Amino acid sequence: MADVVDGKLILGKVNGIYGVQGWVKVYSHTAPIENIFRYQPWYLRCQDGCWREVKVLDHRMHSGGKGLVAKLAGVQDREQARALMGCEIGIDRDQLPESDDGYYWVDLIGCEVIDQQGENLGQVVGMIETGGHDVMRVRGSSGQHLIPLVEGHFVTDVDLAAKRIRVDWDGEAD
Repeated sequence: MADVVDGKLILGKVNGIYGVQGWVKVYSHTAPIENIFRYQPWYLRCQDGCWREVKVLDHRMHSGGKGLVAKLAGVQDREQARALMGCEIGIDRDQLPESDDGYYWVDLIGCEVIDQQGENLGQVVGMIETGGHDVMRVRGSSGQHLIPLVEGHFVTDVDLAAKRIRVDWDGEAD
């Protein structure tokens, strides 16, 4: 799952240098991995913690299709590429296309979760991909809850405008 840092959705990071003309190796959190190149511009956050906008000029697969490399604007040589190693690659949330489900995981993070009795179970702090149903990690004053993201069963309403998710959940079950 992609994390959110300072309002940017983290899609990957620069994890190496490639060649002598300023190309960088890219680690992608997207599936499939090459989807990271669908988004322009990128924002890089390096050790100073500041975000800077960068344009991807070219990209391709390498290592027999197992890795990605990119040529970034303003990066002309190996040393400039080396300075970007470890930088996170982010995008703005509004760069994502509309979701078929109406929301992305990132939209659920920070939502308050309310059970059928009106009790606040806490906030969504993360998501877990299980292969079956995705699971919301909810943390509140009574501890952590793992609630399957199954609309119409456990999840009865998702109100993104209010940042609230209503669930039919017995806190004793987890």
